[in-house]
Amino acid sequence: MKKGKDKDQSMIMDLIAELRTSLVATLLLAVLLCGVYPVVVWGVARGIFLHKANGSLLYHDGRIVGSSLIGQEFKGPGYFHPRPSAAGEGYDAAASGGSNLGPTSQKLIDAVAERISGYRTENGLAENVPVPADAVTASGSGLDPHISIANAALQARRVASVRGLSEAAVHKKIEARTEGRDMGIFGEPRVNVLLLNLDLDGKL
Repeated sequence: MKKGKDKDQSMIMDLIAELRTSLVATLLLAVLLCGVYPVVVWGVARGIFLHKANGSLLYHDGRIVGSSLIGQEFKGPGYFHPRPSAAGEGYDAAASGGSNLGPTSQKLIDAVAERISGYRTENGLAENVPVPADAVTASGSGLDPHISIANAALQARRVASVRGLSEAAVHKKIEARTEGRDMGIFGEPRVNVLLLNLDLDGKL
């Protein structure tokens, strides 16, 4: 009987010891991961990457005009148009996401066909000119600020005509706002539409 009691007490003591260890570990990890680590990351970001840590915001005359990381809608013929967006009413950072329509969706097929027709019309393209995929399909986030170089090149004539610029001058603007592959190997070269349009407006 005494041996059974001793065994029960030993098990209880072991359980208490394990609970104590678990609580201490949990509290220690909470302090490190929910306190120390975020503060260190925040401090490093603010000290070394201040512009990026603040959201890569762009200013003109002291006012925020956007972020180089988030696309904006431009509809005027004198602007380069971004790729379509399915985020909310379009480029809504609070509703980031794609359309979730698959390649066999008739709704997506019809929407893309309509966009192709509209793209060719607004840019004065012949029926046999291929339309870049990014010109007629939304990105996964709906916030992509970039378009392909091919997409920008096809819009250059329209923008140049409306603004009274030479196509060569507009192509130089495109080149200036072209970003290379990430780390030299990932992704494709691309053009930041917001930066390009702000540049055309003389706001950068």
